[in-house]
Amino acid sequence: MWRAPVTRLPSHVFRLPASPRCAGTTLRTHPTPVRYPRRGLGQLTQAAALKPSSPKGPRASSAPSHPSKATLDSDDLPIVSLDGRKVAIGWNAETWSRFHNIWLRDHCRCSECFHAVTKQRLFDTFEIPADIQPLDVKAIPEGLQVTWPASTPHISLYPWSWLQTCSYDPPFPHLRPESESKTHQIIWGSKIQQAPPTVTYEEVMESGDFGLYKWLQNIDRFGFSFVNNVPVTTEATEELATRIGFIRETQYGKFWDFTSNMAKGDTAYTDLALSAHTDNTYFTDPAGLQMFHMLSHTEGSGGASLLVDGFYAASILRDLHPESYELLTRIPVPAHAVGEEGCLYRSSPPLGYPVLSVDRSSGALYQVRWNNDDRSVLGHVGGDELEKLYEAMRIWNRLLKISDLEYWVQLTPGTVVIMNNHRVLHGRSAFTGRRRMCGAYIGIDEYTSKLAVLEEKFSSRTSTPSEGQRSVWHPKF
Repeated sequence: MWRAPVTRLPSHVFRLPASPRCAGTTLRTHPTPVRYPRRGLGQLTQAAALKPSSPKGPRASSAPSHPSKATLDSDDLPIVSLDGRKVAIGWNAETWSRFHNIWLRDHCRCSECFHAVTKQRLFDTFEIPADIQPLDVKAIPEGLQVTWPASTPHISLYPWSWLQTCSYDPPFPHLRPESESKTHQIIWGSKIQQAPPTVTYEEVMESGDFGLYKWLQNIDRFGFSFVNNVPVTTEATEELATRIGFIRETQYGKFWDFTSNMAKGDTAYTDLALSAHTDNTYFTDPAGLQMFHMLSHTEGSGGASLLVDGFYAASILRDLHPESYELLTRIPVPAHAVGEEGCLYRSSPPLGYPVLSVDRSSGALYQVRWNNDDRSVLGHVGGDELEKLYEAMRIWNRLLKISDLEYWVQLTPGTVVIMNNHRVLHGRSAFTGRRRMCGAYIGIDEYTSKLAVLEEKFSSRTSTPSEGQRSVWHPKF
């Protein structure tokens, strides 16, 4: 793992984030009787098939690969058997998955249980007996066939590739679609100025959806992107924003067109310098994307824009100051927006959220919330943790101001910058003169939905057995 003094960072342009560390999974002993397929989904070799298993049971360290076809030959079929309240599937001699009976019945995708168009459940989960037992389980080329007790026995069929992708005992993370997208994120520092992610207005607006896909991929990977050659009008900028999704209206309006005239009660409407921050820390659900277009700057100078990759800064904090990182992922920091007479914004719950939000199951960072100017009273942190929290925030603030992490750019008319407000912090230097800006917020869900739709359209990667990515067997539906 990389280590360096806080005062000096490596001079490389990009660094891939480390993969989350997954806890090992220990399986129980084989269900009986134990039989091994001659090959199996994991392409078991003859030597491995003949090798006896450990008395401690199968290992979960080598996950099976995806089958290359929708149905399997009879020689390739996994071994299936009942194991108490679970169904056990042997992918090869050393790799097994177990699925609870109630989970399997709940995930039946036949036309009686699941609507093929709406992808909504038609069957009442809570009518399933807690101790439900299949009448029969069988491996067939199309998948696992389970017969359930009912007045007329109900038959469910689960494709093999879907079961592998959705396996949870043990999980096979590398088979899940979300594990692929994580590897695409590229963290960066100041050297990104040599080749910042950029598309043209013509690509996004006139080349069909592929230019839009390229733009959203930039945002997904780097957390921001420029768009060049944008007509210097509010109308063109607003139309560009709506290529992604609905514009999110807030107390600042729907689409902004503003100068430093204090028209709103926020320092953004002044000519003061703003340190690196994210917006909407006082919202329960901060805006996902934030777009800026400088339409003009006359009779003055300054106002350079600042971008900082919060994920990169957080990775350094985690490596060099793990105790501070832990505090900033755990202790909520309240915030407020009260500059407008008709507005008094505080998140729900009022104590707010941590500066760094992590997925508790994987430990992966997914959101940065940081705006010291909007921070409210720290009245809920007691004992020694208060001083530790201040020290953690001090270290975090110092990291954000290291020159190797700061990307300064002077925006000019015709260039739009858009950033992921859950990842990239932004700021500016002080300025003089009249500086006219426009822009908008877009919800994180609108952005991720549009990106997912375009991935379906343009990506060659598939994650479903045979019916395309909108199949009822999509692993996330």
